[in-house]
Amino acid sequence: MSDYNHALLIEQDQRQLHPLHHPTRTKGAAMVERGDGVWLYTTDGREILDAMASLWNVNIGYGNKELPRVAYQQMLDIAYNSGFAGMTNPASAQLADKLAGFFRPNMNFTYFTSGGSESSDSSFKTAIFYWYQLGKANKKKIISRLNGYHGMTLAATSATGMSKFHTMFGGVLDGFIHVPDPNGYRYTGEVKAGESVAQAAARALEERILLEGADTVAAFIAEPIQGAGGLVVPDDGYFELIAEVCKRHEVLLIVDEVITGFGRTGHWFGSDEYGIQPDIMQFAKGVTSGYMPLGGIQVTDEIRDVVLNAPEDQSWMHGYTYSGHAAACAVGIANIDIMERDGLLDNSRLMGTRLLAGLQSLVDEFPHIDNARGVGLMAGIDVVASKAGREPDADLAAKVSDAALALGLRARPLGATIAFAPPLCITAEEVDIVINTMGEAITRASG
Repeated sequence: MSDYNHALLIEQDQRQLHPLHHPTRTKGAAMVERGDGVWLYTTDGREILDAMASLWNVNIGYGNKELPRVAYQQMLDIAYNSGFAGMTNPASAQLADKLAGFFRPNMNFTYFTSGGSESSDSSFKTAIFYWYQLGKANKKKIISRLNGYHGMTLAATSATGMSKFHTMFGGVLDGFIHVPDPNGYRYTGEVKAGESVAQAAARALEERILLEGADTVAAFIAEPIQGAGGLVVPDDGYFELIAEVCKRHEVLLIVDEVITGFGRTGHWFGSDEYGIQPDIMQFAKGVTSGYMPLGGIQVTDEIRDVVLNAPEDQSWMHGYTYSGHAAACAVGIANIDIMERDGLLDNSRLMGTRLLAGLQSLVDEFPHIDNARGVGLMAGIDVVASKAGREPDADLAAKVSDAALALGLRARPLGATIAFAPPLCITAEEVDIVINTMGEAITRASG
């Protein structure tokens, strides 16, 4: 029995402004009081298998006791001090050292943020700074992809390729441009005769760079696998072609590993699935498994040297209050150690294979479920009016997700896509619960 007054908490909760807010969406909220592994427990006695790891990020699972102890001990020493020039702390230095070369051998320079949106803004500013220092001050534009998601600050929102996130906030800022994403199931661009979707999407990027003028484009940003934009797994060869386009036109490649980093795809980073060699990599979420807010960017040694060798009157004037937060960085170190010790990357690959097979069984069974896809423990299915026409059915997807939650399973509807990204500690038995519950939810929702 919960010690909380559930009704009072819900009343109090109604008085705050929630993310992605509309009052109708805060009614009946799951008031989570504790978690254990993949399970959440609410103040009104519900038990929910969280197949989304909250927001793709509780990678080691809920209820870990080691990370709170690490944070506690660090806070006893020093919880926070400014990381601005002239001050730092041991945990920040140690995590930066641990991450040096961890992603790529030529990326040894880390800048810490508090989360993914700040990481996006840091990437954009760093790309513009880099070109400015090389005497190319006009290279300021950022190209991203339709249905890409890069955060909620004003610049990150503009890079996000979904109009629902920026239409009501004044639209996209000048200098942000979107090109089609490599969605082989439902590609929105033009595919010429003999082209693959990967080739068409890479061509669309090159054509837009040429249209804008390569001397005005600073960077292209992409997620290895698109998350909030519909769980888009790129067609084979896409990132090799993208890299060639960016190199040919002197456009920096930013890879957004905020969701795909730290084990989510069965690799340390989603880039490892595709051999991506970016100029800037940004991360957040899984670096601490959500136990503390932390994010950051890494840049190549070439970009590092440009930053460090800039004249003093042209310093890299960028920073956040909580960059390099000591307690968050200490938790980040311990979180990576736990993932290594407990073999969570191996489990992500193994359970991801089981999850994908289960989702495919739903595709085979139900006429309105199609396109099971995924890498590691990041997977999705599409809800369609018909498989032949592939018409998206967002209303039915929402009904299926609502039915699943009523049955004790949390998945996430993304338009007509239902996404799955459970904690990396999920067991085979729990994966089977996900699939069986989804089957029942689909049956209930579709009648």
